[in-house]
Amino acid sequence: MQQRPAEVGQRGPGPDGPGGEGEGEAASADRPFSTAGTPESVWQDWRPGWAELDLRSPPQRVVVVAPHPDDEVLGVGGLLVLLRSLGATISVVAVTDGDASHPGSPTLSAAELARRRIAEQHAALVVLGLGDVAVHRAGLGDGRVAGHEEALADQVEPLLTPDCWVLTTYRNDRHPDHEATGRAAALAAGRAGCRLIEYPVWTWHWAVPNDPRVPWSSARVVPLPAATQQAKHQAVECYRSQIAPLSDHPADTAVLTPEILARLLRPAETVFV
Repeated sequence: MQQRPAEVGQRGPGPDGPGGEGEGEAASADRPFSTAGTPESVWQDWRPGWAELDLRSPPQRVVVVAPHPDDEVLGVGGLLVLLRSLGATISVVAVTDGDASHPGSPTLSAAELARRRIAEQHAALVVLGLGDVAVHRAGLGDGRVAGHEEALADQVEPLLTPDCWVLTTYRNDRHPDHEATGRAAALAAGRAGCRLIEYPVWTWHWAVPNDPRVPWSSARVVPLPAATQQAKHQAVECYRSQIAPLSDHPADTAVLTPEILARLLRPAETVFV
């Protein structure tokens, strides 16, 4: 979920897809945004009346393309559980190993952080009942996915079939790795002729209800049963390197603050179709 902050805010999303211009927030030294973002209470007061994502004819195969270890759980962890219960075979493409979430950390080197996040990802998938899914590690640099969309699409495409669903981060999430991953997944899905479904992560931080820069008309909601909600919460707890400080050092602060988690651990998930 993290990003090299200097890149965030250079380009904001337009109302109808990639390429729009807008203003981002100023970035701090080690986090994507310097403010707490739109409070979850504001989102909870909004009643947009979106239709539910239709799961009556679920796909046989699902490939989720996640820029960092944790994005697959934060964005669509509950949906993955529901699709597995409906018989879908699930694969995960881990685009990066998330080794840049704590630049300057005196506690963990980038290599050590990558090993920890890979282990956390496996533990989170086990909690979701997805411990047997294939995880394909693309090996791209954390914070450096942009510019490698073609190469990433070439890795994703062989995993796809025309009847599968591709779940990926929203192409205008205002996070360079998320946006580049979304573009690559869209390219691969277009080549394979399969369905693309995007999930927002950072959008909940910078956007506001009825924000014209967000394609709300294509939003669908995925209500999560109580047991699925609990499993998702427990899966997020596996990402200790992201939800808790590595140490008392300023460079080791938690990436996923309570304010961020409140927006991502709702009783329903939202996707763009």
